[in-house]
Amino acid sequence: MNTRQSKLDRRNFLRGIGGFSLALPAFETFSGIAGAAEQPATPKRLACFYQPNGVPMPLKEDPAYQDWSWFPHGAGSDFTFTKCLDPLEPLRDDLTIISGMSHPTRRNTHGHNNSGQFLTGGVIREGSKSKNSISLDQVFAAHVKDQTRYSSLILSTDGGIGDQKKPSTISYNHEGRPIPAENKPKRVFDMLFEKKDVDAARRLSLSQSALDHLMEDARSLRRELSKQDQETFEEFLSSVRETEIKVAKSARWMNLPLPTEDVDHLNVDISPEDPREYVQTMFELIFLAFKTDSTRVATFMLATEASKSISDYLARAIGLEKTHVLSHQVKKPGGWKNFGTFCRFISEEFGRFAGRLQSTPEPAGEGSMLDNTLLLFGSASSAFHLSRNYPLILAGGKSMGFKHGQYLNYAGDNAFAGAWRGGKEPYQIAAKHEDIPLGNLYLTMLQRLGVENETFADNTGIISEV
Repeated sequence: MNTRQSKLDRRNFLRGIGGFSLALPAFETFSGIAGAAEQPATPKRLACFYQPNGVPMPLKEDPAYQDWSWFPHGAGSDFTFTKCLDPLEPLRDDLTIISGMSHPTRRNTHGHNNSGQFLTGGVIREGSKSKNSISLDQVFAAHVKDQTRYSSLILSTDGGIGDQKKPSTISYNHEGRPIPAENKPKRVFDMLFEKKDVDAARRLSLSQSALDHLMEDARSLRRELSKQDQETFEEFLSSVRETEIKVAKSARWMNLPLPTEDVDHLNVDISPEDPREYVQTMFELIFLAFKTDSTRVATFMLATEASKSISDYLARAIGLEKTHVLSHQVKKPGGWKNFGTFCRFISEEFGRFAGRLQSTPEPAGEGSMLDNTLLLFGSASSAFHLSRNYPLILAGGKSMGFKHGQYLNYAGDNAFAGAWRGGKEPYQIAAKHEDIPLGNLYLTMLQRLGVENETFADNTGIISEV
């Protein structure tokens, strides 16, 4: 092995023509070099996903209950997905559905005001004294520190930080300040295909493929890889190429005019493929970032609460006009089905992402990438504006000791359900059942990820069932 290649490790990058660089997955060809000992053989990863506006929870006597209740029927290992989540059936043994958890400080707050606390459990006071706390993802990012190019990848459909009550990010730093989220796939893609000089930037602006500028070095590297690594490399380049194409297609979605409060029915000429392609692309970029070990931490906020922005068009993926109103229209004929179909769309794309991790061998260790990646999916409200009984999915992380294939129904039969028909909203009604602090699950996750915290938010213990 020559000197140049002996210096390669899984944090090196293939230097291409024209000032681009491409992050690479780990190769067995270089696994015995000294540089590989600088970091653990198998990395641990964390990704958190947020769905706003709660989930459908029809009453048991409602005809829609069987098909369109978000939470599964049954409990423990004996449970059945409804149509909201049945796209996740292939991942059944790699995930746990959880009910009956929430943050104690937020239970009497309007559900649309809670997304900023989903990963923190922090208290936000009104006015100039508002203060949040560090989010789950950033605690782990601080633990990983400089082992990767980027400490974390923070994404959302709307980008930026939004406003205090309805932020467009779920990530907060150690001072409790919101960290701006990126919503433009091209910018994320360029993090993997760095533009090192003016000529490189100009070539990309002319829509030339970044990969085209890397093929010469790629061919040189390929000759020195093992047969298995050559196959891995070809699959990797194909994946990057497909993602690059999706990034280009998502430009149409990103250029949509934004709705305003006094214009409820903008004539937006988009097809169902536009929002679906956008969501798929964002998930693909997270996968690519994990595969290349560019980061081990990611968050993705799928729309803001009560959105008045581009994310309110995600419902176009299922042929409906707007997203937020779906939770308000469940009293109408087909209302539960419409809301549930949207949740099914989101679970399809989350399942596609998790399935990709499940089917991809760990580049730097044993098992699959999903075995070494912990996924959290959820919302800070369940039924209409209800700030309790968060709908939660925990997936992956089997190499960290997580047990799956179960529905942990901590809410029992005491959870609020049904459509809101006026009067007090669900979050204003006295609870019949006390939720478990969500901080218990978060502390469990952090400890299995290798973080030596003893507390998180207002936890009262850990969750031994996962």
